[in-house]
Order: sequence, then structure tokens, then C-alpha cells
Amino acid sequence: MRRAVAVRLSALLAAGALTAATGVALSTATASAAAAGGVTGYATQNGGTTGGAGGQTVRATTGTAIHQALCGRASSSIPITIQVEGTINHGNTTKVSGSSCNTAADKIELKQVSNVTIVGVGNGAVFDQLGIHIREASNIVIQNVTVKNVKKSGSPTSNGGDAIGMESDVRNVWVDHVTLEASGGESEGYDGLFDMKDNTQYVTLSYSVLRNSGRGGLIGSSESDRSNGYVTFHHNLYENIDSRAPLLRGGIAHIYNNHYKRLNESGINSRAGARAKVDNNYFEDSKDVLGTFYTDEAGYWQVGGNVFDNVTWSSRSGDHNPAGPNPTSNTSVSIPYGFTLDGANCVPNVVAQTAGADKGLKVSDGSCTPQNPDPTDPGPTDPGEPTDPGPTDPPAGTNLSLGAGADGSSKASGTSYGNVVDGNTGTYWSPSGSTGKVSVKWGSATTVSKVNVRLASGSGTIGAYRLLNHDTGAVLATGSGSGTVAFSPASLKKITLEITNASGTPRIAEFETYAS
Repeated sequence: MRRAVAVRLSALLAAGALTAATGVALSTATASAAAAGGVTGYATQNGGTTGGAGGQTVRATTGTAIHQALCGRASSSIPITIQVEGTINHGNTTKVSGSSCNTAADKIELKQVSNVTIVGVGNGAVFDQLGIHIREASNIVIQNVTVKNVKKSGSPTSNGGDAIGMESDVRNVWVDHVTLEASGGESEGYDGLFDMKDNTQYVTLSYSVLRNSGRGGLIGSSESDRSNGYVTFHHNLYENIDSRAPLLRGGIAHIYNNHYKRLNESGINSRAGARAKVDNNYFEDSKDVLGTFYTDEAGYWQVGGNVFDNVTWSSRSGDHNPAGPNPTSNTSVSIPYGFTLDGANCVPNVVAQTAGADKGLKVSDGSCTPQNPDPTDPGPTDPGEPTDPGPTDPPAGTNLSLGAGADGSSKASGTSYGNVVDGNTGTYWSPSGSTGKVSVKWGSATTVSKVNVRLASGSGTIGAYRLLNHDTGAVLATGSGSGTVAFSPASLKKITLEITNASGTPRIAEFETYAS
């Protein structure tokens, strides 16, 4: 594979509003698009993609807390939504062990798991020099996060250089409203922004920004890796990318309503038998935006409705076969799901208002006018507050903490350890900073298998915690956020909630304990 030349950062344009002439909205003959904000494209097939919908919602402010949330589940398939806020980096991401996870210290590892949503909330989530690796996994949603400057060489290294990388029997992934960016190409230590390898299928990348990288992304790691496919790319911005926007080896891709701006060497590279349906995209200030490049194993495309604005085309020679200057279809691709197209002329404006993290999850309905997500159908990634069962909805059984004693270490002024066992959610204990311990204790051994942590109004969020059998020091459970957690029954005289990381100052209103 030829390496794309490094012409990225020197070519950056000043930031400014994008405008375009209003175009007529064009629609397919298929059914209308999904509800505003819902999953679209090939991720709707093969049973659909719901992520952690219907499961527990937890908050995480560190990479370790994300891993703890995965490992705190009773099994690797129990649905979970992990709301992420703050900067996730090498300094706060460690390996966590458990029967429901398989994590690593140098990346966010979604390995051998299913039914997981990771969504940025609050002031935003940034994965800084730390990639998200999806492997042997299914039904994954990643939404509203930024992943930047992930390297495969140099310091630090992570995830093979991919911002988001999928490989080894991955199914049904929806990546939506994310920003993926690098600061150079392979010679500077970077690899792909969005890669799929080794039998990855039914993926949608929507309303996202990919920029300032030598390589946008690929489907298939080599000419022989043709087990990947059924991937949809729509309403994304590819800006200042040398090549691979994307690179397709085998399989089928549906590429529509994307804005391509400054593809420096090549763009959509369909090869090794791949077939791409390329509809109503806007290509601007770019070179060789579609074709088969760097191989003599041809790929194919069906084109319609695209705009080529200041696009240059090279002559065909050897393993360099651009589709232009007048691209025409050389295959036909049938799409099994409903979708609605924006007119290509309005794509730059629509994409500028919708694509990327922290844009309010706005989408398009084909009218060339951005729409807010449907408030009646927030989907699996509604970025609300952490789930709190509330004082009127306790777990079944007797709260063993009522009438028990309490102590701990680290206590903020004006708070009391005893406030967590008084049955009053208006009183609380807070640590003096972001870490501390509070315990419930009894005069004789008591069997506990479940705790419920309630937060008071105005509380900060628990980024990571451990539940300890204070008698033996054994870790009963780990996790993040508030709510209920179950574990193997333990007979003990004292149980401790140890907060190891938090965003703001947590206010623990009640530390409830239950026998079952």
C-alpha cells in the first residue's frame, strides 16, 4: 500500500460558516427514514442495533470507570448505557478484570461484550490519545464523543493507531455524532480514524466528523480480508484527509449525503470486488474522489446525484484508476432499508449544522433543514442524568441499613456518616474532596447481597467506586454512578463504599443494604 503524502495541517483553512445554494430534496422510492435521532442504515439490519437500551445507566469520568462499569455487570450481555463526561486518557485508564469483561490499560476495550452504549453527556467527552477498540462484540452504540490523536507509534501508543477500530466477528455497531481527528499521517505515528477488519458487518457511521488524518478509514485489512461489509456512511464530514474516505475491500457500502472537503490524494477507494452505492454527496476542493487506487483488483460503484466542486482527476495508469472526470455506474446495489436523501447542493450546510460531537444530536429528514432529535423517541442514548431509583422505588426487601451504625474516612464539613443510614434523602454524607469511604456496620454478622446508593439533590457524580467486605478486605463489586448493584451474598459486620473517583463532590443520601 502506498503511503499518502503529508499535506494535511499546512492546508488547514480558517474556521468559518459553510453556506451552499439551496437544493431540491430528493427521495428514494423506499420507505421514509427512521424517526429523528434513531438508528439508520445497515445498523438497522440483522436484528437492529439498540446498544444498552433498557439496561442500567451509569456515569463515568475516567477510562477505568468505563471498564469498571463493563466489569460490574453480572454477565457480558446485560444491557448498559455508560454516560461519559470529561477527558479520558492514558493516565486515568487502567485494566479492570471480571467475568463480564476483557479490558486493557491502553485503550477503551469493548471486547467479547454486547448490548453497550457509550454516550458523551454534560460538558462533553474527549478520548485524548486513547482509542476505542471493538472486538468480538455486538450491538454497540457510540454517540456524541470526540476521539483525537490516537497513535500507533511514538508516545503514547494505543489501539494500533485507530480512533475507533472494529475487528474479529463484530456485528451491529452504530457510531453517531462523533468527532474523530488526528494531527497527521503514518509518518507522524497515526493510522485510521474508522477501521473495520476481520468479519465486521452491519455498521452505520452517521453525522460525524473525520479530519486532519492521512487515512480516513477502511473496510478490510488486506485484499484477502473480504468478510466485512454492509456499512452505511451518511451525513459525515471528511475534511483534510489524504486517502481512504473510505477504502473498501469486498463487501457493500452505502455512501450518501456526505461532505468531502480537501481529499488530498484519493477518496472513496472501491477495490477487491467491493460495491459502493454513492448518492448525493458533495465533493469539494479534492482530488480523485472515487475509483480503484493502489491495486489492480477492481472495485465497483453505482453513482447518482453527486456534486463535484473543484475536483481534479488524474489520468488512469497502472494501479491508479479514478472514476472521473465523468463518473458513471459500473454496478447496481440494492439497499434493504428505508432512507431519505437531502439534495446534494445543500449537503455542506446540513452537515455543518449536524455532524460531530456536541452539536445537539441534530439530524436531517431530507428537507435540507436540520431537525432536533424526536423528544418522544430519545432512543438508547438519551443523555440525561444518571438513573436514580428514587425514595419511593427501593429494591425489594428490608433495608438493613436502617438502625445500623455508620463510619468512614474523609468527611466534608457539615455532613455526617450517619446521614446515609437515617432513611432521609434530604440529608447526606460527602467526602471532603472527590474520594472517601463510608461504611455501614452491625453488631453481629449480617448477610448482604445488594446495595442501593442514592444521591442527594445537587450531587456530583461517582466516577468509580468499590464495595468492600470491611472484615476481610475482599472486593464485592466495582462500578460507577449511583443506583443498585448485586453481588454474591456475603456474611459480614461492616460493608464499605469506597469512592475512588468523582466529578464534583458526591452527596450520598442513603447507603442502603439488602439481603437479596
